[in-house]
Amino acid sequence: MRRVASAALLAIAIGLGVLMPARAQVAPITTIPVETARAFAPLGLLAAGSVVCAVTSPMIGTVMLGREMTLNEVYRSTLNCALGPIGWVIGPALFPDVTVPGGPTGNPPSSDPRQAHGRNINIPPAGETYFVANEILVELDTGTSQRYLDALGRALQLTPQEKLTFALTGRTLQRLRIDGTRSVPDTLRALRRFGGVVKAQANFKFLGQQGAPATTRESTADAASAQYVVSKLNLLEAHKITNGDDVLVAVLDSKIDTRHPDLAGVVADEYDVLGGPAPPHLHGTAMAGAIAAHAKLVGVAPKVKLLAVRAFTGERETAQSTTFNILKGLDWAASKGARIVNMSFAGPADPMLRNMLAAAHRRGIVLIAAVGNAGANSPPLYPAADRNVIGVTATDADDKLMLQSNRGPQVAVSAPGVDILAPAPDGGYQITSGTSIAAAHVSGVAALLLARNPKLKPDDVRRVLVRSAHAVAGKRNDTGAGVVDALGAVNSLH
Repeated sequence: MRRVASAALLAIAIGLGVLMPARAQVAPITTIPVETARAFAPLGLLAAGSVVCAVTSPMIGTVMLGREMTLNEVYRSTLNCALGPIGWVIGPALFPDVTVPGGPTGNPPSSDPRQAHGRNINIPPAGETYFVANEILVELDTGTSQRYLDALGRALQLTPQEKLTFALTGRTLQRLRIDGTRSVPDTLRALRRFGGVVKAQANFKFLGQQGAPATTRESTADAASAQYVVSKLNLLEAHKITNGDDVLVAVLDSKIDTRHPDLAGVVADEYDVLGGPAPPHLHGTAMAGAIAAHAKLVGVAPKVKLLAVRAFTGERETAQSTTFNILKGLDWAASKGARIVNMSFAGPADPMLRNMLAAAHRRGIVLIAAVGNAGANSPPLYPAADRNVIGVTATDADDKLMLQSNRGPQVAVSAPGVDILAPAPDGGYQITSGTSIAAAHVSGVAALLLARNPKLKPDDVRRVLVRSAHAVAGKRNDTGAGVVDALGAVNSLH
């Protein structure tokens, strides 16, 4: 209302300025001729119209812009009402926008689109639904003041939830909750009007990639026959050369049963991104066991050291996480010196995750992910489709592709992923399928390679896995280079 009143006062002043010279000339005259009154009538109408225009234009502008107009914008609109085209010319000079690159002075955000960083604001494509419905992630310019963030929050009805600087990328990200009625895409579009916004996007969702419900079992008497992985990957022969001794493998997943007999002594450290008590989960426990089981079952690399990162939550075999939680897990794993990160999950293309993966790759971390279980018609899923990640699909005991597997050039190699016997919470066991556990098997082979030659870079590991894989029936986009061979990969390092 103060801005409406200011506009009205400015319009009245302009109107009086127009009329005052005429009033000075006619002051001595006690009676105004009808002709003179008619001559000055349009000026009075102009003044009155200016007041009406000034009062209503901020209201109209607020509706059109989706935010309250700044005082300078109100003044410019008033000049436009009073002076027409002349106001269009002199308005920006008299009342310019205040630009606040990064907001270090604490002034309110600029609404000048020329100051926006819209090219770095990622809006989910039409039809994309895998993101938190009332959250966005934002990176602001270095030095942005709290006053600036508060002003932006008021303008777009955003409430800060978390703020974290990631050591791996050096970037500080804000997780903001949307309190108004705007959708995530609309809020991101509105951000384009504000200076100081370096990057912004949705807080995407990612799902653990088990292709069928896991079935638990008490007995492991038939473990030898059920674990066709052992013969398929030539594990017993490979273990005569290396067991993956002390290679740090981060399992970025749901909560792992670290007390399971098959995982005793292999968990070097734990990090709970989500916080709060939670029972061990089927998905994370199975992934850890595929890599490092060493009691009743034979893991691919039984002497690795695991970094158990709980970034996912869910019921039964389902597991779900978000961009922000995955970034926190990756950053922690890198800080602990992880050589390999197993990512048995999939989701949409994610710019902030892409930046983190690129930084991890430069650090020398081998990144391995499940290509997904959405089927042949699915678009590429991430992080497996990222250029810095080794994408893994699932095959069965006969080297046939699991039908639910995604296809595409992102498939680097295949690994057993159908009807796999793996550890389950509370000391149990489960039969599970999916590109998730196939990826875990490849993470284990990568650990064998790094134990054999710690100087290998991520691209070296990819080349060895691809060249040593044995070809199977199917297109290159279906099964990649073929099924990984632990013995063949290790022997290729001679």
